[in-house]
Amino acid sequence: MTKKTFGTFAGVFTPTTLTILGVIMYIRQPWVVGNAGVVGALGIVLLAVAITLTTALSLSSITTNVRIGSGGAFSLISQSLGLEIGGAIGIPFYFAQSIAVAMYIFGFREGIQTIIPDVNPIILDMLIFALVMGTAFISTSFAFKIQYVILGIIILSLISIYGSLFVRELNFNFEWFGTYPGSVENNFGGSSFWIVFAVFFPAVTGVMAGANMSGDLTNPRKSIPYGTISSVILTTIIYISLIFVASMIATPEELAKNYNVFIDKALFGPIVLAGLLGATLSSALGSFVGAPRILLALGEKNILPKSKQLAKLSKKGEPVTAMLVTAFIVLFGISLRNLNTIAPLLTMFFMITYAMVNVVALVEQTLGLPSYRPTLKIPLIIPAVGAFGSIAIMFILNVLVALFSLIFIVIFYLYLVRMNIKSAAGDSRSGLFTALAEWATKKTNALRPQREVRSWRPDLLIPMTTTKELRSSYKLIHSIIYPKGSIKILALKNENDVEQRNIESFLRNAIQKFKESEVSASYTVIDNTDFNTTINVSMQSLNAAFFKPNIVFVSVDTLGTNFSYYDRLLLDAKRNSFGTIIYIPFSTASLAIEKSINLWMTHIPIDWKETFSVKNNNLSTLIALLICRNWEGAIEVNILNNNPNMTITSMDMEDLRTMVRFPKRTNISVKQGDLLENVKKERNTDVNVFSIENGMTIEAMVNIVNESRISAIFCADSEFENVLV
Repeated sequence: MTKKTFGTFAGVFTPTTLTILGVIMYIRQPWVVGNAGVVGALGIVLLAVAITLTTALSLSSITTNVRIGSGGAFSLISQSLGLEIGGAIGIPFYFAQSIAVAMYIFGFREGIQTIIPDVNPIILDMLIFALVMGTAFISTSFAFKIQYVILGIIILSLISIYGSLFVRELNFNFEWFGTYPGSVENNFGGSSFWIVFAVFFPAVTGVMAGANMSGDLTNPRKSIPYGTISSVILTTIIYISLIFVASMIATPEELAKNYNVFIDKALFGPIVLAGLLGATLSSALGSFVGAPRILLALGEKNILPKSKQLAKLSKKGEPVTAMLVTAFIVLFGISLRNLNTIAPLLTMFFMITYAMVNVVALVEQTLGLPSYRPTLKIPLIIPAVGAFGSIAIMFILNVLVALFSLIFIVIFYLYLVRMNIKSAAGDSRSGLFTALAEWATKKTNALRPQREVRSWRPDLLIPMTTTKELRSSYKLIHSIIYPKGSIKILALKNENDVEQRNIESFLRNAIQKFKESEVSASYTVIDNTDFNTTINVSMQSLNAAFFKPNIVFVSVDTLGTNFSYYDRLLLDAKRNSFGTIIYIPFSTASLAIEKSINLWMTHIPIDWKETFSVKNNNLSTLIALLICRNWEGAIEVNILNNNPNMTITSMDMEDLRTMVRFPKRTNISVKQGDLLENVKKERNTDVNVFSIENGMTIEAMVNIVNESRISAIFCADSEFENVLV
């Protein structure tokens, strides 16, 4: 059976209008005028409508730009800021919408009790609940037809209220500025603008009623903007006109004391009472129809337990399971009997939803992505005012409840982040972070075009011809770059198709492993088999980027026979201002138990303290420090000093320890003589770290590893590192 869908009038305008023209209009607006006066009441109405109108405009603008799914605001927020934030807002919004049904049922029952006061209130509540649920379960179409009847009654009640102007003695001596006498409940002990505002504000919080039906609309992109905005404008005109009606048909004292002024003074009182009852019933019905649609949308995105069941539709296209769950929540609300304690919390959830809709519009406009092409364009100030106003009003109404509701949202968000839910459609967050990165890049370049040595971190460019190269060095790479470094792997294309597929499969798994440990990693396959040309061109290309690698990392097999291309790589890296790390594992030892590191510092200049430079020992020292931190190991620093004009005292060693900021357990010693002979004496280590001296060849490095029988890391500076800063 084809699912029944609705147009602008039935699906958006009617439910939105009926939700806004609610009980507060009938029995609290006269009290607002009696306290705040005409000017104060106008200020309250216009301030409240400013929040809801900006939200309606933001909602409408976004809707004209996206293919909105079911769930209304949840769908919009999820598509822009991700399922985690959308769900964190959507879950409490759903509960608020559901519990609100119980509040409307209580309001309807209180109206009935003015006619038949002797009936048990629990029995009345259950009968009204059965009426609401039964109407909704018959079909959404039937529920909307009932709302047409209610809309007709409300129109007649408004005519009756306006008709009072023709049958009552009018008071044209308006009280423009009220004295805020208070209410019967506080024995007229006084009130304030914000207290009166807090009472009135829930009257206008119905702008989402039509959007909640987004999944059941024939053309939501057209219906939501037209239906929502026209409803807000019409209801605003009604509320403003009723301020003047109230001030003319009664004195300020009457307005403050008698909540039923509109009923008592109307042309025909019973129709106004019927309108009051109809308003609460329609609000209950609208919420009971809308809430399951939000739950349905949450289920479709696998956000909640038993999501598949929640996302099921009946043959008529009705979310029956979601409606049953909603019915149980409404029953729970009814069982509380007095919702005054949680009513403020529900209002906060509505307000947070409105704020987030404005934030979405703000983010989308600010990013200015080509995909943002709404047919209804709004100035940036509108969502900005809406977002700020919604949050501000929350704290004006109740600071503690506002904080508590925000904590609630954060808890839901953290829960959804841990669930690691994925959206097939994607969202705008990557665009947001890209924009932030672009902004930060521009600011950095404005401060200084060259990278600051203080901001140095290891960003490795790793050429790879076989999987063995990365397998043998995976743990070392992770120890160098974790947690803030990054890697870019350049896989040179293999002429053997089967081997090529194996390499790409291996790379996907390796990159995933790096990402699981929250390390930035990526790879690309280069369609060129010439090692040196590929790496040289890649370095030259990457020099044009801001987020570029700064170190070339290669792993060398000691059993190899041709090392000439590594020697050329050292020259190319120096010419392109890249550092170089040559890792040469000893075949049987690799990195041993990963605890002890021997750092060999050579050719330290005599004036290193004055110039704050240890020359070509910067990268090797930095790499030793990074590995030490991730291994939680210890460093042995060996300073090889063969300069007869330079004496390194114990004070110099302490100064070096302080300026480099070596770990406490670091030992520093001075040695003389041949590097290889000294290395062969220091066998008690897991890895040696060297700086690459001028003229040192790869063959000489391999010889050091084979002679010492210990894996080694050889480093050449790029001149953009400084371990002493």
